[in-house]
Amino acid sequence: MRSWLAKVLLSRNMARLNAGDYLPTLRLDAKDVRFRFPGDSSWATELQGKPALERWLQRFVDSGIQIFADEVVAKGPPWNMTLCVRGTDHLKSPAGEIVYENRYVIWGRLSWGLLKEYEVYEDTQKAKALDDYLRALSAPSPPSPAAAAGP
Repeated sequence: MRSWLAKVLLSRNMARLNAGDYLPTLRLDAKDVRFRFPGDSSWATELQGKPALERWLQRFVDSGIQIFADEVVAKGPPWNMTLCVRGTDHLKSPAGEIVYENRYVIWGRLSWGLLKEYEVYEDTQKAKALDDYLRALSAPSPPSPAAAAGP
């Protein structure tokens, strides 16, 4: 029952995240939350506290990544609950082509309904490829041949 309820809550929050609203996700975090995203991509971090996590979540939302939970397991007493989420995330180009797709596992610990700490495990090479795609998207376009030739 606990796992089912956790999946309902997380799926609702992820739907809001996908729509650009990270506040429901942030409300589940303790003030001193610890968050880790291992790897050497620009997404990799180890941070503590809601303000730092809020900046990371804002970037996640701004990038347009869509996240979905396939399975959620919650166990333990309310003061020391373990949460495990397995799912997928992806990003589509403006033309609708999937340019990033990954699987993830989130392992976390809650106390009285608030996430105290969690870590996200993904294929870090795919996260680095996402960095390359986003960097290319934000790079200025080279001048057209007509513009380079001048009047």
